This record gives sequence, C-alpha cells and structure tokens, in this order.
Amino acid sequence: MNILGFSSNMYGWTERWKMDGKKIEWNEIFQACAEAGLDAVEIDADPEKLKLARSYGLEVSASYIGLPLHEPFNNLDVERNVLPFAERLAAANGTDLLLNADPISWKTPIAKSEDHFKQQGENLSRISELVAPMGLKVCLHNHAADNHNATGDLRSVVQYADPRVGLCVDTSWAYVSGCNPIEWVNAYPDRIYAFHLRNQNGNVPTEDLLEGDINFASLIDSAASAQYRGWLALELWHPQNTKPKRSMTEDVQLSINYLRGFLRQS
Repeated sequence: MNILGFSSNMYGWTERWKMDGKKIEWNEIFQACAEAGLDAVEIDADPEKLKLARSYGLEVSASYIGLPLHEPFNNLDVERNVLPFAERLAAANGTDLLLNADPISWKTPIAKSEDHFKQQGENLSRISELVAPMGLKVCLHNHAADNHNATGDLRSVVQYADPRVGLCVDTSWAYVSGCNPIEWVNAYPDRIYAFHLRNQNGNVPTEDLLEGDINFASLIDSAASAQYRGWLALELWHPQNTKPKRSMTEDVQLSINYLRGFLRQS
C-alpha cells in the first residue's frame, strides 16, 4: 500500500506537554514530531505556524474543525468558521478538511434524531461543494463515544451526504462507541479518506499502537484492500489513566515503525 506519509493530530501532543508540566511551545513540539519520524502534522495552516512546521521538514496534511453539523446550514457561519481554514489548508497543499460533528451538548449525552443526521449529511455536502474547487476533500471525523450517535454520524456520510464526502476513521472513538473500525473500512472502502489511529484497552487509550484491543494488522490489510492512498495520521493520547512510561516522541516513533512493518507486507 502506497500512502502519502505519516501525520499526526496535535491534540495528544499538547495534552502530553501539559501533563509533563511544560509550556506549549510549537517550536519544541514540531521538533519532537520531526524526531519521531512524522512527515506532516494536522494544524490550522496559518502562515507563521506553517513556516515553523516546514522548518522541521513537516508538511500539513489536514486541518480539523468542530462544528454543530446537526444545526441548519446558516447557523454554521461557514464563511467565518470554515472557509478561511480551508483556504489556508489549500495554500499549504494540504488535502483533507476534517469536520467533527459536535454533540448537542458537551456536558450531557443527548441522542441526536435521524433528522439531525440527515442535516449533518446535507451540511457536509454543501461544505464539500464549496471547498472542492480548492482541491480539498471533506471527511467526517467520528468522535461520538456512544453507539447511537456514532452509527448515526456514519449514516450522515454513507446515506445522507454526497458521494464525494468521505470518512476520517478514528479507530479509538469507533471502538469506544461499540463499533468496529475495521468493519467500517471493509464496508465503505470508497469513502475512507483519512484515519486517526489510536489503540485502546477497553475505554483507556494505550500508550502506543502496538498493544491493545484493536488489531492494526487487520486494519492496514483492510485499508490496502480498499486501495487507500492517503495519510496515516496518529492521534496518540496519554490521559492520566494511560500511565505512559515513555515520551510522546518515543511512542510515536514506535508506532510508526510498527505500521511500517505492516505496510511492507501489504
């Protein structure tokens, strides 16, 4: 399988920096990303941050935006909340605009209705139409931790959105919600545009990809069968209950080498 390279979402990096009692300095984080063997990062590609990332040989693969996609399109204020990010991403030669379907409430779990999921699909389609001339692909990032909303978000794409809207399969959140991310790849090979890779021991994120409940050998095999040609983006996350023993740099490097072993076999 030929991929564009290895990338990483930045949330896990900034959270680990905080856990270790360090001030978030992008110069240090980008240097650590490069030392870990990453080819790219997922950021808002503003000129200053883009220049800094590139100084360490890092490209920008994607930008991530959370939106209340279940609301009417006009409520999203796409002109202000999406298009500037998309324009910066396109100027940086990024490929993937990752949109998260934010929950109705971050404090209390609320089940979305089927009309909400249909609205999400419509909004994704309209945003995709707006950014397609920039050369960007829109994909929905699954973040729901409950099965009802996770499967509904999936339907937002595969049933209710334009065929050019894809999925960013977050392996960890899919698993936590009671879904199998490998089954998603097998069932919807044409809609797999991106990945966020993390392993789990039950509800606890693992330190790296090597151990956990998710079978990454099978995942990579399924991605190869789907003729996936995009980025493999890690999203390692070390909350307190993960009890990490190594640095984020070491864990990302271990995980990349682990994935490379499967890629050579695919």
